[in-house]
Amino acid sequence: MTVRTRAARAAASALIAGALLVGTAGCAFITPTATLNQYDPSDGIGASVGDVELRNVLAISNEDNSAVSLSLTIINTGSSSGSLRLQYESADGERVDISKPITSNAVTSYGSKVDGDTIIISDAGIAAGQLLPIYFQFGNDSGTELLVPVLSAANPEYAELAPPSALDE
Repeated sequence: MTVRTRAARAAASALIAGALLVGTAGCAFITPTATLNQYDPSDGIGASVGDVELRNVLAISNEDNSAVSLSLTIINTGSSSGSLRLQYESADGERVDISKPITSNAVTSYGSKVDGDTIIISDAGIAAGQLLPIYFQFGNDSGTELLVPVLSAANPEYAELAPPSALDE
């Protein structure tokens, strides 16, 4: 009878060890890997339009919310140069188009350096804390609309990048 008891104890121990192993590591078998989730690790957002990648797109509002400075990085991985078209709706409901040239196989930035090229939007009628809908389109590729976060020039890291009226004070 002791042989049967030892075998039963060994089987029970193995069963408990197996249940403990599956119980503590089992969620790794059914949980999706978090590193495969796409996200934007910055204050802005990103998107792809054909061969063009838009990275860290955000708007910086001046203190009286009369204008925003658009900050973005454009990565053209394709062999075609062209113009990136931005379209937004002004405060009075008009659609406004902005066109910026981009070169093939190049990186272009707007609004990310104090003395760099900027895109100033003075008629959007939007305040810090809101989202500014902007439609981006390149070449013959269908475009995409981004809800661009509008940040305040009161943030020290963005104060110098705000539209000029916020810098005059």
